[in-house]
Amino acid sequence: MPFLTEARAPLTREIETVNEFGERGTTSIPAERPLTVYVDRRELVTLMTLGARPEWLVLGYLRNQRLVRSLDEVESITVDWEVGAAAVKTRSGIKGIKERTARRVVTTGCGQGSVFGGLMDEIESIHLPEASITQAQLYGILNAIRLQESTYKSAGSVHGCALFKGEEMLLFVEDVGRHNAIDTIAGWMWLQQPAMDSGDKIFYTTGRLTSEMVIKSAQMGVPIVVSRSGITQMGHEIAQRLDLCAIGRATNKHFLCYTAAQRLQLQPELAGPKQLRAIA
Repeated sequence: MPFLTEARAPLTREIETVNEFGERGTTSIPAERPLTVYVDRRELVTLMTLGARPEWLVLGYLRNQRLVRSLDEVESITVDWEVGAAAVKTRSGIKGIKERTARRVVTTGCGQGSVFGGLMDEIESIHLPEASITQAQLYGILNAIRLQESTYKSAGSVHGCALFKGEEMLLFVEDVGRHNAIDTIAGWMWLQQPAMDSGDKIFYTTGRLTSEMVIKSAQMGVPIVVSRSGITQMGHEIAQRLDLCAIGRATNKHFLCYTAAQRLQLQPELAGPKQLRAIA
């Protein structure tokens, strides 16, 4: 198990405002800050983050970028907010890191995410476990998200991601970009192994299901993804190839299952009476 600091940072800060009536007041805003990641003293990337769990974020980032294959490869992650840096020390170095990080793809993630190498690398080698979700469980997840206290409710301008087992929320993470939030969850999941079984887990995000989000969920071994937003064409194509169940537009009792519908056990009676739609 690697040594990790616990350098949490305040998620919000108070600022002065003036409203439409000229009244002065204060409000909370997300405390976005840069975190430059160094691997064995080599600068890798600067992540814009709230800093809720920076060590988990860095660990999940390395995992999802396929730069580190095993938790045993990482000796320590030390975060120092005074200089805005995360120093990763590996046990034996990362072979070919210069070549492996030379090609960068800028993704559609909020805060401008990026991935190294080809987005489709190793997709064919991913085999997701058999798993399913009931409509009742889906509604339970949406209700848990609705009740969750969050930075978004107090300050807005952030994305939230959560990991569920059935209707039980295991972890909830917010950050300025959904890619950071999912990386943080990936890092936490890695630290729970071998006790953590990803096959019975469900991933939730407030952001849209892009190719990056679908791939990262699949790399985590999570076969069911739920989003408050929609899905992109590439996200849809990859989810189909992986037989990953992608559910979007999920709010209240409404949802759309885009892929792998066989993983969703429908209970339409739970949706309530179907509203009559006006014919234009």
